[in-house]
Amino acid sequence: MVKNISQTSLPVLLALLIVLLPSVVLGDGSDDPCAASGEDHNKSLALKYKYGAIASIFTASLIGVCIPVLGKTIPSLSPESNLFFVVKAFAAGVILATGFIHVLPDAFESLTSPCLPEHPWGDFPFTGFVAMVAAIGTLMVDVYATSHYRSKSSGEKAVATVKEEEENGGGVLPLHTHATHGHAHGSVPTDSSLTTQLRYRVISQVLELGIIVHSVIIGIALGANNSAKTIKPLLAALTFHQFFEGLGLGGCITQAKFKAQAIIVMALFFSLTTPVGIAVGIGIAHVYDENSRNALIVEGIFNAASSGILIYMALVDLLSADFMNPKLQNSGKLLMACNISLLLGAGCMSLLAKWA
Repeated sequence: MVKNISQTSLPVLLALLIVLLPSVVLGDGSDDPCAASGEDHNKSLALKYKYGAIASIFTASLIGVCIPVLGKTIPSLSPESNLFFVVKAFAAGVILATGFIHVLPDAFESLTSPCLPEHPWGDFPFTGFVAMVAAIGTLMVDVYATSHYRSKSSGEKAVATVKEEEENGGGVLPLHTHATHGHAHGSVPTDSSLTTQLRYRVISQVLELGIIVHSVIIGIALGANNSAKTIKPLLAALTFHQFFEGLGLGGCITQAKFKAQAIIVMALFFSLTTPVGIAVGIGIAHVYDENSRNALIVEGIFNAASSGILIYMALVDLLSADFMNPKLQNSGKLLMACNISLLLGAGCMSLLAKWA
């Protein structure tokens, strides 16, 4: 079940978000003082910007997630190269800033809105609580999924599976055995390389899960907005936002050594989530009220959970794992370059918060 999460659970989750989320965030039709004011917007111009956003965000997302994957054909982008570590540090900074600067403040704003009743939303810091629970839940999934992968990969059946999935034979040692049933030649993965590969598979899938939840929400919000003045800066900001997030996700996917089919599925789902969310937002724009109680609660909880996942993944699974890597620890120049790249990534993504 865990093994096929990228090809089963993620599509199902995306379908549920697209079908159910719009239905629960629509305005309730009451005389809510926080309801949309019905300002006169240039809807035709806004619609043009929305179509442009669908095309530009999809293209930027696809390019971003595919750049690290090209490491198989471009040596300078391979996971073992110094440049790959620097690029991944930049992307990890982007993901960290996304969680802290973009998603978490949005969640606080939604769940502390004066449009929500004082009880219970004013009695308890739900945003921080949901983010904390999501981070702990991510840790549990991380640990148990890795343990599950490792146990499933032990024995002759696991050797056959890994050999089938690794066409290039990465991370294996030659095997020459003589047994009572015959003479066998083959290869088995080393324990360390197998564990590392399994960790990256879990990391890439959980990271994509957190990104998808956030991407669908921001896509629906943009698609439902009828203000061309608001959409115009969002278009550029979200394009860069998705490109940088794609770099981080693509790096994890590359290191996980998935089969080509799984890589294509994960790359397409990441690239399509925001554009599909925009399309859904366009469809419900005439009835969507971003200030309705349902919308504020649902978006706030989803954003808080997404921020917890992204912050955990950036700090624990991306930055900690790479910065403690012996290759960085033994090279002062590379370590300095990665630190600078991390700060640049976090800084650039934080700057985008001015517009999105």
